[in-house]
Amino acid sequence: MINLTTPLQKKIRWGAAGCGKFTETTFIPTIAILRRTKLIALFSNDNKRAKSLAAKYSIPKYFSSYQEFLNSEIDAVYVGSANAHHFEQVILAAKAGKHVLCDKPISITSQQAEEMVEVCNANNVQFAVNYPYRFHPLIQKAKEIIDNQLLGKISVINTSFNINLFPSENFRYNKNLSGGGALRDLGTNLIDLLRYLGGDISEISGVMENIIFKTDVEDFASGIAKFSKSGYGTFTVSFSSPKSSNRIEVIGNKGSIIIDNLIGQKFPSSAKMTISVEGKMTNSFRKRANKFYRLLRSVNKSFLKNESPFVTGLDGLINMKLMEEFESKCLSKKN
Repeated sequence: MINLTTPLQKKIRWGAAGCGKFTETTFIPTIAILRRTKLIALFSNDNKRAKSLAAKYSIPKYFSSYQEFLNSEIDAVYVGSANAHHFEQVILAAKAGKHVLCDKPISITSQQAEEMVEVCNANNVQFAVNYPYRFHPLIQKAKEIIDNQLLGKISVINTSFNINLFPSENFRYNKNLSGGGALRDLGTNLIDLLRYLGGDISEISGVMENIIFKTDVEDFASGIAKFSKSGYGTFTVSFSSPKSSNRIEVIGNKGSIIIDNLIGQKFPSSAKMTISVEGKMTNSFRKRANKFYRLLRSVNKSFLKNESPFVTGLDGLINMKLMEEFESKCLSKKN
């Protein structure tokens, strides 16, 4: 007799370490609509917080012990805790044989990041990083246009990411937990985006200051990066610009691309791309897309196949080294 029963599709059983706002409002709702996944465990140093989220979203297990969390039959860990906790949590997860998706920046120092990459490699686990902007269809279209040289030689890629984040108990204003301010929280996204669109960066410099808020971390940073092949990339980030128009501009000698309403949007929104190419009609169109859903879908697929993810721990390490170079040059200017 022929058995026509279809075997169940394998799923990645996820655990989330860190029960902050992003975990609650973005990671948990997104993984709930993703195929071939199941969130089965939460970890937080605050047991009441973990218990509350587990009850709210019907997550079977919650822990205040990280080791017990790792032993809870999970296959992969989303590390969404404060930056200072990433190093230890990724290392322990890798040694326990769990694939890792880590929030950005992946660590406090590049030395930590390097060890994280090495330990993940040594334990044959995949190490992905939460840089969602690469996954937006308009960004991928922009890269295709750039790589096909439709804009000619690129002179500059300008980017900006400005938000309204008042000083509070948020860990981003605690330098021991965050490692820095606007540069590490927002600038790391733009540095990664510049690398994705423009290629390797050979040097980087700029300024970082406390312009509005007098806190332990900077509320403003602006930089310029030299691409190894040709041209430059710029970025401006801040914690004190609620009405800013965040934008990406790619300018070449044969045309340009402008993308509005994409950077800084937490929820799927209609981003606008305008393409102007010499000798052709200017085209504008809009695209609504959930960046994090696309990232998580891609990461889950790579974990299922035990293949290298689209954005790796090595990307996180390179971005960390560039931020350290930037910070070092800013500090030397002040001295």
